[in-house]
Amino acid sequence: MNGADTIWYGGTIRTMDERLPHVSAIAVAGNQIIAIGGDADVLNTSGPQTKKINLAGKQIIPGLVESHTHALWGACRDLFDVHVSYGASFDELMSATAQRVSRSDKTSVVSGGPWRPDMRAQMGSNPRAVLDQISTDIPIALADITQHIFWCNSCALERAGITDDIGDIEGGVIERDPATGKPNGILAESAGSPVRKLISRTSEQMVEASRYFIEYFNRLGFTAFKEPMAMEEELKAYWDADQRGELTLHAAAHIVRQSPLVMDFVSYETMEGWRKKYASQNLRTDFAKLFLDGVAPGFTASFLDPYLETSGYDASNHQPDDTLLIQPDVLAETFTELDSRGFTVKVHSVGDNATRHVLNAIEAARQENGDSGLRHEVAHASFIHDDDLPRFAELNAVAEVSPKLWFPNPATAGQLQVLGEERVERCHRIRDYLAAGMEVTYASDWPAAAPNANPWIGLAGMLTRKDPTGKYQGTVGADQAISLDQALPLFTINGARSLRMENVTGSLAVGK
Repeated sequence: MNGADTIWYGGTIRTMDERLPHVSAIAVAGNQIIAIGGDADVLNTSGPQTKKINLAGKQIIPGLVESHTHALWGACRDLFDVHVSYGASFDELMSATAQRVSRSDKTSVVSGGPWRPDMRAQMGSNPRAVLDQISTDIPIALADITQHIFWCNSCALERAGITDDIGDIEGGVIERDPATGKPNGILAESAGSPVRKLISRTSEQMVEASRYFIEYFNRLGFTAFKEPMAMEEELKAYWDADQRGELTLHAAAHIVRQSPLVMDFVSYETMEGWRKKYASQNLRTDFAKLFLDGVAPGFTASFLDPYLETSGYDASNHQPDDTLLIQPDVLAETFTELDSRGFTVKVHSVGDNATRHVLNAIEAARQENGDSGLRHEVAHASFIHDDDLPRFAELNAVAEVSPKLWFPNPATAGQLQVLGEERVERCHRIRDYLAAGMEVTYASDWPAAAPNANPWIGLAGMLTRKDPTGKYQGTVGADQAISLDQALPLFTINGARSLRMENVTGSLAVGK
């Protein structure tokens, strides 16, 4: 052996390895750690060609893991769509949309956004007419900050087959003009699926988007990420990037079994085919995705208690299960089948009622299959009832916290409007989650309800429950602030475990 290629010494190194949590030096050869510990011991691994770097007290931590990001979707948004800041004014959004339309032709679909619930007053009772003022012959489909609700002009509705006399779409909401009963341009959840199908990317755009997000994630400090909603288009783009030698991240893709964007369940046979076809050195495909509810601003997240009546919700007719996208018995059957096939399942679940049903489904799978060892995930895990906190550890389930709603941000006003202050204060009770022994991972959900994928803002917000940028005042759940030592595992070793890569990455130890 010729010794280490590189040695860093004289530093403060957080290994995230409980056996040796703090060291001052680390040595690597090739792509593996060969020594870690005190300066003297590690420097003994040097050879004639070893590069030695004195950290002079600077800190090293493991690479970060992003557990839920629509990487290609976010890149395409930044590169090809209307894109204003999450705090932009209504006029700024309209101006950016008009500019994009002016550069488009009739074969294009102008997509992007985002718009916020507080803009609804400016849309009036017939929002499609507002966008029709920009164009009647180029389709316009703008997503809200959650990416679950579309605002469309008449041309987009027509192209998508959303006619004036269309009936309701199962699992979705078509808002209608109160005077005429015609669709008013607002489509939520699965009702937006026909519009989303209009938005396509060329193979050249997908290559450009891949290179964009890889550079972006590398720069932010990520060494691994999970794509939470992969159909074949996304799988192929990630696989192609890996074949080109450009995917300089560990990746895992949750293959869609069911989604509001897909009208029918993807067959198990199709999922198995994609799983085998697109697995590669840096792309892991033993993962699946389900959607159980929607989002609070659209009244589609499934809560045990009703939304505020002051927000226009009919609390007297509240039925928690009405907004479930999968019936509980079907959810349990699906979980059991996916678990038996070796898929780690991630389920979109925002409301506390939805999360309870996810845990019930995991429990049903455990009873039928025994303990598969798979750590199934509750995506978002925004609101969890006290009675369900201990069930996560009992069922070896993971709470993935995303998006960054644990501090004030552009989405907070919309949350307050429909949920009220007391419930919003209980969003992402991370301190309580950890106290209950729950495995928790960090994610941004970029670009859905996340203006960027920056993990450092998310980390700072966990430590203070304040907006690290200082733009939005106050706190969310101030009593739920956690320490740096408590937070870092969510971004590192816990994330690695969620990729089934804890023996490879997520902490700094010999052999990793």
